[in-house]
Amino acid sequence: MFSNVSKLEEIQNEKCRIVGYMKPEKMCYIVLDAQIDKDAVVSFLELKAKRNYRFIVFRIENQEVVVEKLGCPEETYDDFTASLPANECRYAVFDFDFTTDENCQKSKIFFIAWSPDTSRVREKMVYASSKDRFKRELDGIQVELQATDPSEMSFDIIKARAI
Repeated sequence: MFSNVSKLEEIQNEKCRIVGYMKPEKMCYIVLDAQIDKDAVVSFLELKAKRNYRFIVFRIENQEVVVEKLGCPEETYDDFTASLPANECRYAVFDFDFTTDENCQKSKIFFIAWSPDTSRVREKMVYASSKDRFKRELDGIQVELQATDPSEMSFDIIKARAI
């Protein structure tokens, strides 16, 4: 009986090798979950409640989500997009003010996961695996947007998603 079991394993291993498949018990799983700096959450609460900032850009540094840049209330959407690096992933929140068709002033807080195509694969994995946990800490996000290039988060797209 033992010879049949080992023969079966040998056949399965050969199939895995040929197809390029790895058996689950031999797979290497990487857990890439970043911690969240309390100042990052406090900054978000100040944006939401006090409107001290127009936007906040976050980065993951040493397995922790930290604030990279705080945008003054006077800064524009163009200032915000210019603060995102072209080749690195970031999280960001943007407080978007707009006027409805009924002439009412409104505001929506956007969560943007910036993951450009040109960024490193490992960095994309770290940001993707930490996104949901980080977003849960930011109570009050109204719209989520995933962008891999600037055209996916143009002002027109932001405006359309807000209304």
